[in-house]
Amino acid sequence: MTNTGELLLEVQGLQKSFGERLVLNGIDLQVVKGEVTVILGPSGCGKSTLLRCLNGLEPVQGGRISYSGQDLAGPQVNWREVRQRIGMVFQNYELFPHMTVLDNILLGPLKVQKREPKEARQQAEQLLDRVGLLDRKDAYPRQLSGGQKQRIAIVRALCMNPEIMLFDEVTASLDPEMVREVLDVILGLAEQGMTMIIVTHEMGFAKSVGDRIVFMDQGSICEIAEPQQFFTQPATERAQHFLDIFQY
Repeated sequence: MTNTGELLLEVQGLQKSFGERLVLNGIDLQVVKGEVTVILGPSGCGKSTLLRCLNGLEPVQGGRISYSGQDLAGPQVNWREVRQRIGMVFQNYELFPHMTVLDNILLGPLKVQKREPKEARQQAEQLLDRVGLLDRKDAYPRQLSGGQKQRIAIVRALCMNPEIMLFDEVTASLDPEMVREVLDVILGLAEQGMTMIIVTHEMGFAKSVGDRIVFMDQGSICEIAEPQQFFTQPATERAQHFLDIFQY
């Protein structure tokens, strides 16, 4: 598949180390508007670290991250502003336990973006309704299931109106019966044209949601392919071995 849409994000030669250990070794990646990029690979290969670099949570030691013409790997980046446009959802929800669902969602729009409270609340309630949790808007995180908390975390990120969403193993800490409700929300976002980069171990979900599969191993990208090609005829032996482990 050749996607000729608007280029939103470009990674060139990205290098990331933790001390002596090289975690990302020359990553090259392009992300086009409206495209869903799914990153697969064994644990420890650098998938989550790559997302954290794209969101400014980890400094990089080399290469470029170009977003809307701005080099995010440079020293003068206003990450508070950038994170409003590149949203991220983590494994562990990170909701404030002392705040209600609605207050958790509105914290960014009101405190960071300084939006009008009535408008922000209306959007938050519309998003909660979309994920089937409007009736939980006054609940506290302790009163929610893991799947509900993760859906709230997604709504919180969406309420900032990002251009790109990053999802880092968002079902990894969920019980199996809760996984589907979260994946269905992300599938809905894909159908609406949201640009997303998703790190996951859910192989069936990756095939159904992705426009491209990026397979990583040992800090490098081994291959990039359409889902049908990757899951039926991967180009590398390493990818085939990875799929064999999952018995896909």
